[in-house]
Amino acid sequence: MLTQILSELYQRDLSRLKAEIEAYPTEESLWVTGGDIINPAGNLCLHMVGNLRHFFGAVLNGSGYVRDRDAEFATKGVSRADLLAGVDAAIADIESTLANLSDEDLEKTYPIEVFGSPMTTGFFLTHLATHLNWHLGHINYHRRLLAGSGS
Repeated sequence: MLTQILSELYQRDLSRLKAEIEAYPTEESLWVTGGDIINPAGNLCLHMVGNLRHFFGAVLNGSGYVRDRDAEFATKGVSRADLLAGVDAAIADIESTLANLSDEDLEKTYPIEVFGSPMTTGFFLTHLATHLNWHLGHINYHRRLLAGSGS
């Protein structure tokens, strides 16, 4: 049951991420920084894609994806199409992984220690959903700030 819930939540929120990226008026605006905003939408999108593809695809599903976390924040100017393709790849990794997990698997310890102590796979995958939403909020705020409106 939890695998189905997680699947629905990730589908919903990654669809929202795609909608946010598509809502930026120009590709250049995805990369604008200023003031206290040091991580523009493009980098946050790269970060979410890298994070999810690593922890779902590579760690749990053996996808072979190799994460470069530093590049997620250092790379600039990736096209909107490539950002969206990355989100689609993350969705595919998540769907494939969750399709192969049972609720019993979610009670097992996640294969690597991420925060310095063991946790269940279910706990960590739920944490990743909240992490996605945290950054989704940042992206939404960044886009609205650039647009100069409250919508």
